[in-house]
Amino acid sequence: MKKFIIYSFFLSSLISLWGCKKETYPGGEISPYIALFDVRNIYKGNDVTLTRENMLGSTTIAAVVVSDHSGGNIPEGLLVVQDARRLSLLRGISIPLGADAADFVPGDSVVIPVEGAVLKRVDGILELTGIKKENIKVVSTGNAVPIPTVTSNLMVANPDDYESTLSVIVQGTFDPLPETDAVLSGDKILNDGFDNIMLHTESSAAFAQQSALINANYIGILFSTTGSDGQRIPQYRVRKGDDVMPLSPVIETTPVIITGFIADVKGGDGNYEYVQMMATEDIDFAATPYAVVVTNNANASTPTGAPAKGWATGDMRTYKFSLSQGKAAKGTFFYVGGAGKMINGSGSTSMSASNWIRAFDYTTNNGDGFGLKTGGLFANSGNASGVAVFRDSTVTVDSKPVDVIFVSTGGSLYSGGKGYRIANTDFYDVVDPLTGASQPFYRQGSNLLSLTYNTADLGYFYKLGGVYDLTLGKWSRVRTQTNLLLTKTSAISEIEGEGATILKSKK
Repeated sequence: MKKFIIYSFFLSSLISLWGCKKETYPGGEISPYIALFDVRNIYKGNDVTLTRENMLGSTTIAAVVVSDHSGGNIPEGLLVVQDARRLSLLRGISIPLGADAADFVPGDSVVIPVEGAVLKRVDGILELTGIKKENIKVVSTGNAVPIPTVTSNLMVANPDDYESTLSVIVQGTFDPLPETDAVLSGDKILNDGFDNIMLHTESSAAFAQQSALINANYIGILFSTTGSDGQRIPQYRVRKGDDVMPLSPVIETTPVIITGFIADVKGGDGNYEYVQMMATEDIDFAATPYAVVVTNNANASTPTGAPAKGWATGDMRTYKFSLSQGKAAKGTFFYVGGAGKMINGSGSTSMSASNWIRAFDYTTNNGDGFGLKTGGLFANSGNASGVAVFRDSTVTVDSKPVDVIFVSTGGSLYSGGKGYRIANTDFYDVVDPLTGASQPFYRQGSNLLSLTYNTADLGYFYKLGGVYDLTLGKWSRVRTQTNLLLTKTSAISEIEGEGATILKSKK
């Protein structure tokens, strides 16, 4: 009872204290600045006036200028600014200022009151109208403007995300290839290996007569036009001649491309793993020998550490197949792997009628030149595995493959000039296309892409769909990974049919 009375006293005292003193929390203040991400989201298809209400209390944008009218190729009268205030997502907007737009240059940091301005789409471009030059305050100049790499497929699929922002399209090639005397003027289809996008150059642009290069990086701004059907069409414009950065004009066609493989069949792997490839030209392997090397970087594989001899390391790290017999016709699949020649391990559909250029029991035989006999060519631990094709039966530490692909990133793969050499492919670049820095190894520089590892012992075939264009000498649609879960009765058509690599012949 005594305890109850004490507790009641304390409780009534607390209630009394709470009731006697009133606290008023002042709350936060709304920032006057609204992100362009939010501004663009206010537009729902019809003209809309910006107010404090629909901007949730904000009134102003703070952005950086990316338009440059010195080259005469940005839509006349448009000031283009961008910011990344919301979630670090870069967004831009175009502001019609007439001749005054040319008074602003890239790197100008500007503050612009936008209350009362009207968002409307004009000739395909979302514009922020009703703003005058005298309302724009330049806070600072000469600011560095980061230029992100954006692939054309993203621009085509999500034009609103990239419209009125500055970006760089890397390794762009015109399709069809330009004639020797072709110039930039006009509309040209630009392909970066991900999709096609229209590159527009005004005939009056200062650089309109500049040569149309076979291979280059393009710094530009994405705009939109309206087609005859009323649909928006993404249009990419470089600002000046220096925004086109030449790359090597040499077209190197890859004679053999990797199109798929099975790294872990249903059941025991030994003698049943294989690699699927395609010839992009007629090949007689007796006259022109090749080699295929598989690397396994599981923690138990020896020697440990970065591979000192690269693809030629041998032991339990790399295993080689020499291709010195048989033929493969242009555009056809062929196979290299275990003598089992079955689609998904023991007891599955036979592939013996397929074109096997080299197959033997790697569980009882060492590789052709290096690599110890093994129960599995590929790592099943989640560490990196890889396949490389060489245009020579001899593979050394200095050998450069004609095609290469990796799964996952784990394990000791590169350190201090020791690693697995790569080729110029849809995934990798021997020279960084933006910086020009040498990067001949996987996991060096920008060579970080890999396929995703699949769960072990289920029978997944890594199906690599893409379009390899012989005219362009590159992948006009990069390889994409399809995890095809095979059964014991799967047909060959499943790995060679719909979704497989397509060879686009020369025009």
